[in-house]
Amino acid sequence: MPAETGVTTHVSWPELAEIVGKEHLSAADTTDAIDGVAPQMVAEPGTDEDLARALRWAHGAGLKVAPRGGGTKLGWGNPPASCDLVLSTSRLNSCLEHAWADMTVIVEAGCRVGDLQKALAEHGQRLALDPLWPERATIGGILSTNDSGTLRVRYGSLRDLIIGITVALPDGTLAKSGGKVVKNVAGYDLAKLFTGALGTLGVIVQAIFRLHPLPRESRSLSFSGTLESLNQLLLTIQASKLTPTGLQLQAEQGSAQLDIRFDGTAAGIQAQVKQVQQIAGSVPGADAPASVWASHQAIWGGAVPALVSKFSVLPAQFAAVCAQVERVAEAQSLAWKVVGQSVGAGYARLEGNEQALRTALLTMRDQVARMGGTMVGLGCPVAVKRGLDVWGPPSDAQSLMVRVKQRFDPDRTLNPGRFLGGI
Repeated sequence: MPAETGVTTHVSWPELAEIVGKEHLSAADTTDAIDGVAPQMVAEPGTDEDLARALRWAHGAGLKVAPRGGGTKLGWGNPPASCDLVLSTSRLNSCLEHAWADMTVIVEAGCRVGDLQKALAEHGQRLALDPLWPERATIGGILSTNDSGTLRVRYGSLRDLIIGITVALPDGTLAKSGGKVVKNVAGYDLAKLFTGALGTLGVIVQAIFRLHPLPRESRSLSFSGTLESLNQLLLTIQASKLTPTGLQLQAEQGSAQLDIRFDGTAAGIQAQVKQVQQIAGSVPGADAPASVWASHQAIWGGAVPALVSKFSVLPAQFAAVCAQVERVAEAQSLAWKVVGQSVGAGYARLEGNEQALRTALLTMRDQVARMGGTMVGLGCPVAVKRGLDVWGPPSDAQSLMVRVKQRFDPDRTLNPGRFLGGI
């Protein structure tokens, strides 16, 4: 998509400085660029109202704005068509209200996930998700990218845990949806709409979540074998009465592993471990360290250039996806690794030269689509992204998504071009 040019001539930056404070408006540097697209300025409002005012000012000035939390996933999506201003939520970092008796929390978008979990743990509770890089990732960031983690198999995704949201729209409106009680259903469900929208509709400033108790104990097991046998074991576990809080299949050249986690009381865990061992039969298994659940994070590290793709298929197709990744990797002389979650989503990492990575992405995407699934190129060099949509071909819902974008951000102020179909 051709670059969009914001109206950056004759911009009165001192007006923005009056809104956010002079010390919280600074010139952007190379670290603020998004896929090589460099903004002019970075603003850090200190309140929801100031953020909304800053966004309204930018919209009125014709600027293109990129919301930013911890910056851990700025490389996800297509390169922006244009970016003049980064609007940071770093100062909106408080846990506003923890209603521990009701098991809900109100938190600002710039609060780091790890900091929130530590605060909740003081009352024996947690937000039941384990997203990537929790020590740096923010609440607004994980919502915008819909990054839930391995606990999703037991507790659902972010869309299941969020019960209220406050967002700043390009015209400066602060819109709210949901409430502080779990069964509140008043109003349009903005929370689900904005989760996964990559900051293209508005800027998330607050969220309300339902919470769960911290488990008394946790135990993990790992089983090794062929991809086909482990995929079948995964399906059998899913069909049983077991209630794992984690279930993932890992594969790379020459090895495959199925991990399962149980939380609860010692007696309850032991009963489930005994049952899963009976189900596994002759498939070899052993206790595993808790660090095995960082595999979805570890897959982002390694040699470069690299491509990390996220795929979504039926759990029964995990072995087939791994086989496809392996065939494509061998054809392009690429190293490969896959980590899949039992909900049907997973990551595939390929390492090699940029042209081979681009060819591999296009090939794998087509093959996964034939299975009825999807594959998105999340992390890769800009050269791999150039000239293609990393989200894949537009779906049947594309026209609806375009209308939603036009309704919330008709002038394409926020992250233009970064989402599916250049939205």
